[in-house]
Amino acid sequence: MTTNTDFFLDEKAALQRLLQEYEKHGQLVVGYDFDDTVHDFHGRGCTHEKVIALLRDLRDIGCKCIAWTCYPNLKYVIDYCKEHDIPLDGVNKDIIELPWTSRKPFYSVLLDDRAGLLQVYNDLTAFVEIIKSKKHANNGTGAMASRN
Repeated sequence: MTTNTDFFLDEKAALQRLLQEYEKHGQLVVGYDFDDTVHDFHGRGCTHEKVIALLRDLRDIGCKCIAWTCYPNLKYVIDYCKEHDIPLDGVNKDIIELPWTSRKPFYSVLLDDRAGLLQVYNDLTAFVEIIKSKKHANNGTGAMASRN
């Protein structure tokens, strides 16, 4: 008998968890870092267009997108996101009420240039493709196919 002590080190486990959470709640809360994830903070000429397009796809399937940032001017963050059509359901705030107090922000997944951005980007891209194909298979009703 094997013990699975590090389940989420399996490369497919995170994607499966996201799918299960979406099926249960009908949405995910996607946290994203502002600086160098959707905004060229260091002036390197980065557009971050792939991450921004992914956030738009996530919004289109009903996910909530929350920016988390240490940027001192929150009005700039909000205005920048609006100007660039970056989904924004809040800045530095939880949108899910938890029955306890915690300093940790709540999100189903976090897009952050300092926290495994490539893996999370790839998992969420696969997630969006799976959800869209399930919705298409159900004639756009939004009903999820039952798992066999």
